[in-house]
Amino acid sequence: MDNILSVLVFFPAIAALLGFVVNKESARVYGITVAAIEFLLSLWLWFSFDTANAGMQFVEMIPLIPDFGVNYYLGVDGISLFIIIMTTLMTLIGMVSMSIEKDVKNMIITLLFLEMTMVGVFVALDAIIFYLFWELSLVPMLYIIGAWGGPLRVYASIKFFLYTFMGSLVMLVGMLFVAYIYHSLTGVWSFAITDWYLLVLPVNYQLWLFAAFFLGFAIKVPMFPFHTWLPYAHGQAPTIGSVILAAVLLKMGTYGFVRFSLPMFPDASVMMITPIAVISIVMVVYTAMVAYAQKDMKQVIAYSSVSHMGIIMIGIFAMNGEGIGGSVFQMLSHGIVSGALFMLVGVIYDRRHTKLMSEFGGLASVMPKYALIFGVMLMASVGLPLTIGFVGEFLVLLGFYQFSPVMTILAGLSIIVGAVYMLSLFKKSFFGPVTKEENKKLTDLTPKETWSLVPLVAIVIWLGVYPKPILDPINKSVNAMLVFMDQKAVTQEAKDIIKVPHAATKTGEVK
Repeated sequence: MDNILSVLVFFPAIAALLGFVVNKESARVYGITVAAIEFLLSLWLWFSFDTANAGMQFVEMIPLIPDFGVNYYLGVDGISLFIIIMTTLMTLIGMVSMSIEKDVKNMIITLLFLEMTMVGVFVALDAIIFYLFWELSLVPMLYIIGAWGGPLRVYASIKFFLYTFMGSLVMLVGMLFVAYIYHSLTGVWSFAITDWYLLVLPVNYQLWLFAAFFLGFAIKVPMFPFHTWLPYAHGQAPTIGSVILAAVLLKMGTYGFVRFSLPMFPDASVMMITPIAVISIVMVVYTAMVAYAQKDMKQVIAYSSVSHMGIIMIGIFAMNGEGIGGSVFQMLSHGIVSGALFMLVGVIYDRRHTKLMSEFGGLASVMPKYALIFGVMLMASVGLPLTIGFVGEFLVLLGFYQFSPVMTILAGLSIIVGAVYMLSLFKKSFFGPVTKEENKKLTDLTPKETWSLVPLVAIVIWLGVYPKPILDPINKSVNAMLVFMDQKAVTQEAKDIIKVPHAATKTGEVK
């Protein structure tokens, strides 16, 4: 287990390189096999994880550029563990369900390289290594959208790349400045995130650095008004591209806030709670209204994805265990549910080659299994109790209520708007008479599609009924981070707002 994280990161990349010598007919089976092994490795990581330990585990460190403190430094805690498992799961299911026939071999190779970069982001504890994986993830997704996308694929892929790349450059400047401050105070260079956590920075420095990191993370989330690249990317990407983009890539932004912004800049984070909450609520309401106005099923899901990311952002800046832990859980929920919804849209697109809701109607009578699974995922998306979507949203609202009851009520009411557009989509597409002759001959889910979707349905219900196995490790790491933030905060206002669980202080989880 000493090098399990390195195996998780580089096994897909090595397999991708070997994929060039695999013949085209075997490429799909090869890719699914590699993705399945990677998923099993991530499960092994979970089974070997010490849930009683709130700190970093399976740590690996190899000096790369010692003079400048750049190290190959990896580790995982309760916050990142399940995001890694979700990454490997959604990559595997995406490959199994993939219906692409054009250049399948190249797609498999691209997806395996993309999986390497995504896992690398979530295990990197050195800022330079984190940044390298962060930027490298843009290249495979650019290729997926640009090579296999729709008519506007070139525009969508370039817009995606430019938005995220420019934001990342500002974040890189912030990283270099933090390293310079560390060197000025200690006399040595270090890009280790755990070393940066020990810096106690003046509030004005925190604000400027928070802004630099905020731009990189906010564009990736994507927060309003930086969200305009996402509907184009989703609209033009092939189904597998939309699944990975919604399930994993967007979580890099929210994960960055939890891993960097909160513990490194606690005072600035507290000062920015209200502005970020306002932006997030606007983000939820605005994108929900835009989603309701869409005629394309995939665009409804795309704007829905932006809206739900706003809920995650509210939880991250609740500054208490319920809110932050709920937001991390909601990252998993959003990844599974939105990924499944994009897969379901892909199923009907493969049959009819259209995503317009006006082209459907009465699908429940023609495709009952498809309608049932779509309904379950839709209910999870709107936060129905006993589904995975309810747990995260409830904890987020419970946590943020401690900061602002008024804004929490506004956020809660805005979630209702989300139910309106999702139920409207379901009504238009699945109920009523079958008016189109083409729809009367549609086939229900194939065995491949069923095997892809049923595991996600099981997870949605399992974690909606019994989320404890996931929430406990997440909460331990979140509570440890809150203790650390409270100890590090410079201003009394920050100390008053950061809610430290009493159990965490008693058990010494900060260690």
